[in-house]
Formats: sequence, C-alpha cells, structure tokens
Amino acid sequence: MCVTLGPTIGIRLYESSRKTKINNSFDGQRWKLIDDGERVRQPDGVERETGERYSTPELTSRRKIASRSASSFHRPCVDTARSNEENADINWDDLGFGLVPTDYMYVMRCSRDDKFSSGVLNRYGNIELSPSAGVLNYGQGLFEGLKAYRKQDGGGFLLFRPEENACRMQSGAERMCMPSPSVEQFIHAVKETVLANKRWVPPQGKGSLYIRPLLIGIGPVLGLAPAPDYMFLIYAAPVGTYFKEGLAPINLVIDDKIHRATPGGTGDVKTITNYAPVLKAQTQAKTKGFTDVIYLDSINKKYLEEASSCNLFIVKGDVISTPATIGTILPGVTRKSIIEIAIDSSYRVEERLVSLEDLFDADEVFCTGTAVVVAPVGSITYQDQRYEYKTGTETVTQKLYNILTAIQMGLGEDRKNWTVEIN
Repeated sequence: MCVTLGPTIGIRLYESSRKTKINNSFDGQRWKLIDDGERVRQPDGVERETGERYSTPELTSRRKIASRSASSFHRPCVDTARSNEENADINWDDLGFGLVPTDYMYVMRCSRDDKFSSGVLNRYGNIELSPSAGVLNYGQGLFEGLKAYRKQDGGGFLLFRPEENACRMQSGAERMCMPSPSVEQFIHAVKETVLANKRWVPPQGKGSLYIRPLLIGIGPVLGLAPAPDYMFLIYAAPVGTYFKEGLAPINLVIDDKIHRATPGGTGDVKTITNYAPVLKAQTQAKTKGFTDVIYLDSINKKYLEEASSCNLFIVKGDVISTPATIGTILPGVTRKSIIEIAIDSSYRVEERLVSLEDLFDADEVFCTGTAVVVAPVGSITYQDQRYEYKTGTETVTQKLYNILTAIQMGLGEDRKNWTVEIN
C-alpha cells in the first residue's frame, strides 16, 4: 500500500516488512520512508541510509513548483534502534544551553483548511522553505519548549506536563490563524522524538533533553494573509543550565524604555515574534555584566511583566506574588506549577499587578521557565540603583526548586500526575 504524504511532497510511504521500520502512525502500522531519488546532503558524520529510489512524472512536476518545496523530507526514516547505542559521545559535565545536533526530528504537515494527521521522523538537518513562506515574511510561527529527563533506574524517561504545552500551542495557533496538532498528536510526536534521540538524554543529574516543537506557516504568501500550508516540527538537544551562572544567583537589570509586549498584542502566546524585539535590550545588558533584563508594562511603566524568556516571582514573608497574566505575559507551564506547589506548601500566592515598589521591598526574587527552571535572583539594578535579595539553601526559592525538580526527575512523589512516562 502506498500513501502520499501531502499533495506536494516528493516522497511516499510504503508498508514494509523490511528490517528498516518505524512507528509513525496512531493506528500502530509501521512505515518505511523511501527516498524519491533526489540527492540530499546528510549532516556531517551521518551515514546515508539505503532506500529504494523511484521517479515519476508526477514527482518531477512537483519538484518544479518552488512554492511547494517544503522541507528536506527526502531523507529516509530509519529504525530508532540506532538510539539503542550507548550514550552519545559527549561530556555531560560540560553541558550549557547550546545547540547540540541530535539524530532525528519529527515532521508533520497540513494545509490551512485541513487537520494534521500523521507525521514522520527524519534525520536531523536543514529544511527548505519558499522565500515567500508565511513564517519568513510575516512571522507566522509558534514554538514550545519542554524537557525529557532520564529516570533514576535508567528504565525510561519522564516528560513534565506536556499537555500544557500542547494546549498553549493550540491557543497560540488560534491567535495566529494556524491549524494545530491535537493534544494527543503533540504528545505522541514528543514521545517519538525522545525515543529516536534517547542516546542524547543526559544521565540523571547531568541535565535534560530539551525538546523544541515548532509550528510555522510554510506556504507561499505575498500579500498579508495566513499561509496556505503549515509544518509542525520537533527537534531536541541535550542541555544543562540555562544561565552561565549555573545554579548561582543571577543579576538582572530593569529596562524602562524597551517593552516586551503591549495590550492587545501577542505577549500571552508563544509566537516567535515576541523574542527578537528584546535582543537589543538583552545584548546591551549582557555587555554591562547583567544576566538578563526585566521589562515593565508599556502603559504605566511601573509594573513588572517578564524577563526576556521567563516569568517573575517575588517573596515577602509567607506571601509569593507574580504578575497576573492579563494579555501581555506568557502563562508559563513552570509558573503555573510553582503556583500550585507554593499553595500546597501553605504559602499565600497572589497573581496581581506587581509594582517596582513591591519589587524593591521583596525578600526574595526568582524567575521560572522550562529552560531556567527556578532561578534565584541575587540583585536587580534600576536606574543605577542596585537592590540585593536573599539567596541560599534556606530560602523559599530553594524549597520550591527542590520540590519541582524532584517531581520532574521522578525523585519525589507526583501526587498531581504531572509526569508522563516514556518507555
């Protein structure tokens, strides 16, 4: 049986009894991806897999449609048994938060008026896009971030609340006029990506496998309009701590001139267009020795919003406060989890407007996010005035960090069923 993957891609999937197989569908059938005969460059150090070649007039004509050149789907999909090898040859003690290319990426496509169905695992590598792709011309794209942890007994992996990322992508897709995968499709794709790259999951305590789902408009557009075609793609990389300080306290600076988001905009969805605008402020801050930037609201310029890539919390006595997500602040998964953990730990949690005065009067400050986890803040500078905060092992920040990471790594009781096992 032959299945054509989308109306414009020069590949076909064949039901196969050969040794090279992989499960890429929800109905449990196993498919082999066959190369369509075009020569493609493999990443350095990756052997080209053997596959049948064929060419048809239909495929030849399709290759001529430049606007439909969606991606390097011509690479064969191979057995994930390759990931049964021992751990990747990498110094796990020297992991930062940089890109380490892994073996496979998951790809799924659909048109604007259709629904995502099934996807494939391709070798990790470059993708091709039309110059007029919606994501390149109008920034029609979303991304997510989550992590997989190796279980203590080595018998599998754990994801942390992946359904929350799936739901957030759906919400963002609705805002950006894009189709999105279902929660089940999203989680299935994440699991497949982890298993295909499992030799890259660090040993417990050495880091995690960072998983980056993307949803982008790949169809051609010239006038401002939603793209006609979309790609859902997931790649992964082993990571350690996000900030160069590691687990040490970070030092932030407040920028009251550059704003991350405005009311009525897209600050509350994880669109790719939210991040490049803060690069200037972040770069300037780092040249002055700061770790990152805190942004204020764009109306009053006195209420805290976020840092460049994470949510903010302040602690005063037994009260933990965080800026309310009222349209300009991303509802972080880690943020949501810390709020629940804090309430369960008998702290009073307030989601409200948090002013500069509240910040300056706080006992502790910390940031939360998938990448940063829970990062203690040692100091904040505003208009050349430096404010210092309590850090260390006896802080509320450290207590919340310990509880959260124990759940994420399977070392603590998961009473809320937040983790999802991959075996």
